[in-house]
Amino acid sequence: MSTPYNHKAIEKKWRGRWEENPVNVKEDENGKRQKYYCLDMFPYPSGNGLHVGHWRGYVISDVWSRYKLLQGYYIVHPMGWDAFGLPAENYAIKMGVHPARSTAENVENIKRQINEIAALYDWDMEVNTTDPEFYKWTQWIFVKMFKEGLAYEKEFPINWCPSCKTGLANEEVVNGKCERCGTEVTKKNLRQWMLKITAYAERLLNDLDKLDWPEKVKKMQADWIGKSYGAEVDFPVEGREEKITVYTTRPDTLYGATFMVLAPEHELAASLATPETKEAVEKYIYDASMKSNVDRMQDKEKTGVFTGSYAVNPLNGEKTPIWLSDYVLADYGTGAIMCVPAHDDRDFEFAKKFGIPIVQVIAKDGKEIENMTEAYTEANGTMINSGEWNGMESAVLKKEAPHVIEERGIGKATVNYKLRDWVFSRQRYWGEPIPIIHCPECGAVPVPEEELPLTLPDVESYEPTGTGESPLAGIEEWVNCTCPVCKKPAKRETNTMPQWAGSSWYFLRYVDNHNSEALVSREKADEMLPVDMYIGGVEHAVLHLLYSRFYTKFLCDIGAVDFDEPFKKLFNQGMITGKNGIKMSKSKGNVVSPDDLVRDYGCDSLRMYELFVGPPELDAEWDDRGIDGVNRFLKRAWNLVMESKDKDIKATKEMIKVRNKMVYDITTRLDSFSLNTVISGFMEHNNKLIEIAKREGGIDKETLSTLAVLLSPFAPHMGEELWEQLGHEGSVFNAGWPSYDVNAMKDDEVEVPVQINGKTRAVVTVPADVSKEDAIAAGREAVADKLTGTVVKEIYVPKKIINIVQK
Repeated sequence: MSTPYNHKAIEKKWRGRWEENPVNVKEDENGKRQKYYCLDMFPYPSGNGLHVGHWRGYVISDVWSRYKLLQGYYIVHPMGWDAFGLPAENYAIKMGVHPARSTAENVENIKRQINEIAALYDWDMEVNTTDPEFYKWTQWIFVKMFKEGLAYEKEFPINWCPSCKTGLANEEVVNGKCERCGTEVTKKNLRQWMLKITAYAERLLNDLDKLDWPEKVKKMQADWIGKSYGAEVDFPVEGREEKITVYTTRPDTLYGATFMVLAPEHELAASLATPETKEAVEKYIYDASMKSNVDRMQDKEKTGVFTGSYAVNPLNGEKTPIWLSDYVLADYGTGAIMCVPAHDDRDFEFAKKFGIPIVQVIAKDGKEIENMTEAYTEANGTMINSGEWNGMESAVLKKEAPHVIEERGIGKATVNYKLRDWVFSRQRYWGEPIPIIHCPECGAVPVPEEELPLTLPDVESYEPTGTGESPLAGIEEWVNCTCPVCKKPAKRETNTMPQWAGSSWYFLRYVDNHNSEALVSREKADEMLPVDMYIGGVEHAVLHLLYSRFYTKFLCDIGAVDFDEPFKKLFNQGMITGKNGIKMSKSKGNVVSPDDLVRDYGCDSLRMYELFVGPPELDAEWDDRGIDGVNRFLKRAWNLVMESKDKDIKATKEMIKVRNKMVYDITTRLDSFSLNTVISGFMEHNNKLIEIAKREGGIDKETLSTLAVLLSPFAPHMGEELWEQLGHEGSVFNAGWPSYDVNAMKDDEVEVPVQINGKTRAVVTVPADVSKEDAIAAGREAVADKLTGTVVKEIYVPKKIINIVQK
């Protein structure tokens, strides 16, 4: 009777061994190893700790890291903490403790849980975004951006979360609600620090082509950047000196513009009201300020108010009424649009509702539609009612019109982006202080680089004020300072940075986390960066990934690194949900902690089950019962090795064939990230080996050793123990990933059905390379007693079927 599988003893033993003798080393007997940087999206230290959904991503990254280790790489595989920002502060408020304390406690707990995964993390590289030695460099990047003109102040209406009591970037508003707490977002007029991410819009868009990322993520980023071609057209305001500039992607339809709409926040909006419309215009502007951009775009019922003023269509001189409507956003284009109701569904609906004329300027075959009941939105057609443009094809004119407009001096051809500059201020305590000093004489002045980090003051009361001012504004001894330029009294900036500030560049710091002289040395950057494989949830497709690409491009431009894309390859794992696909959360009571499962089944069983639950890129519903099957598989694999390891079994052709097929299958599935089928593949091949062992009295040592190596990225403790039990010295992770022989995988014999007139009557076993004549002869012999007529045709499809046709 073999020694039973004892996961507790085995896992404790190998944790100790790995601590004494790390398996991931920069150099081996062959010299320096090539690096491979595999990275998880680092967690924010939630008070709820880790659940089985978090484990999934970490297991995937560790399996991939150990696979690359076995291929001979030195693995850069760090872990750290995204510990500043709203999640940590809101948790601290809920618990009634200081965020510094709750964050430290949460980090300690989650680090314990992460260690249970037995991942290949190098804790010497650990970073924490709240560490002054880390955020010194977050502030340094901001100072550099300020000096390059990419960080600037602006007062304008921003997204405001009444619950979190802070401003939000557009990317942090999901379906009109705060991305963090789910509260309906409103508008608030505040002074904000902005980052000019729009300066990088074209590069962020074009460089998507060189990334090995999921196409859906690249499309999400491309759509968010939203490049379009068109023209800016100047509409003079009747009776005034001002002009209203609109951006349009369809300048060819300018003759059909029968009204224009301004965003309620447009700088001219209030002043355009006449005495008769003043009260209605002011009320409309106020009501719009209480809605989020998302709500405004999604409202099906279009609302608006006529200002009482008119603009002049610069092509035909027609008076064009100026309306306000909240479906126009101040931060897209110019905050004003020309409306062509005959060719836009939204404009058509608006014109019908408010009785505005509709003029068709594009027609199929040049024929005007009588009594239009809907907009004509076909891209192509012939121009009508368009003066000198009549008879032209709209597709041709669309390209030419911007240049015609520019030549006539009524506008200019231009490119526009949906991407807006990044709202970077947060009116909260728990974040990096923005290193700016406001001087009455010198204006905004950066904190000198040699004085960084500007540390966050320790305060008792840190709750948000809700006034638009950060809690830091009330700490006079911290706020009052001296201007570093003129040495006169000045005040510090009191807003803090968003959570994204540290997470936009943290992956660079891991490889040189103790460097006090530079964000990262060029030597370390050249040796270990950029990231080869980045693994995390698709929910960060726009926010974190776009910001990280922006930061990396900027750091490349100033010479801090010599690459402009942070992550070569990206993999998005699906979410583990509770029953009925409901997201796991403490409030729903459906969180499954990994702690008890590790205790009862072992780390290796849980690691493999995390992969077995479904394709790693898709969401999967958790069911504890499934781990039993994986645990049984590991025990069967254990028993197979234990029962054969001391026997002198010679490898048969069948064993060699199964061994090579196993290596081929596992490698192919692993390379394609089909990790759930890797686990099922192990089960299939293990069952075959068990069947062979029953017939042959055991399995040869080389096949068993190969099984141990293949298992080791998935079940590292068992892989190590099996390797040692089989008599090998050193770690299994020094064994190298096994190769396979295609010829050895080929079947010597195949089973072929024999049919008579299309109906299977027998099955014969023939050599895989049997000739047609021999195959048919074997088939005839097998069904000789069933042949009752004259044979008229004999067919052999190699390895598939023998068919004898008789009449």
